[in-house]
Amino acid sequence: MKIAGAPGATEVGCDRTRDAVAQLICERGPQTAAALAERLGVSAAAVRRHLDALVDEGLLTERDPRPAAQRGRGRPARTYALTDAGREAFPHGYDDLATTALRYLRETGGEQAVVAFAEHRADSLSRLLAGDVDTTAALPARADALAGSLSRHGYAATTEAAAAGVQVCQHHCPVAHVAAEFPELCEAETRAFERVLGTYVQRLATIAHGDGVCTTHLPTQLPIATTSDGTPTGTIDVRKDR
Repeated sequence: MKIAGAPGATEVGCDRTRDAVAQLICERGPQTAAALAERLGVSAAAVRRHLDALVDEGLLTERDPRPAAQRGRGRPARTYALTDAGREAFPHGYDDLATTALRYLRETGGEQAVVAFAEHRADSLSRLLAGDVDTTAALPARADALAGSLSRHGYAATTEAAAAGVQVCQHHCPVAHVAAEFPELCEAETRAFERVLGTYVQRLATIAHGDGVCTTHLPTQLPIATTSDGTPTGTIDVRKDR
């Protein structure tokens, strides 16, 4: 686990102590500063500096001790526990679990079962995003609204102008490792974007396939007919610039 990073030797050592503080709390549950200092062999003052920093970063939270632990006189020592964000900073097996589940689904139900699952997930995603996108708006506005909604749900998305269209760029994909083996997830997600935007889209790149960003292209013009060699004979404007 890497809570923070810095180039200096002293700072690196500081980072290691901070990681050790978080690791102990993860393994043993809520801890006091005194207990952590004793286990790590450092001063209580040094531990408190790390605890304060982890609290400021949202990785730890302060708690009152349990009633059973309040013995003797004086103010009882407060304990520190991991927040949800703190737990997420540690390695987990969610991707392995999801991949194993989908492999089992494919073995027992065939490829169609995987496709059905991917479409079900995409339907849930489209319902989550649809309320933020006005399909009657101009195409750039729809792209911006989709990117904003995706970012609010953990996809870190932006938009940029492109030749004959707009691109929605997702800089994070929560299911990238799973989608690397099950591209059905990416394909269903692309179709979900079409439903949300009310227009044709084209997926140009995905993190799951080794690209740095998931890139979805929203063309401003679509071919309405092609010749035998694929040359468009006409186009339709989908910008809705009103």
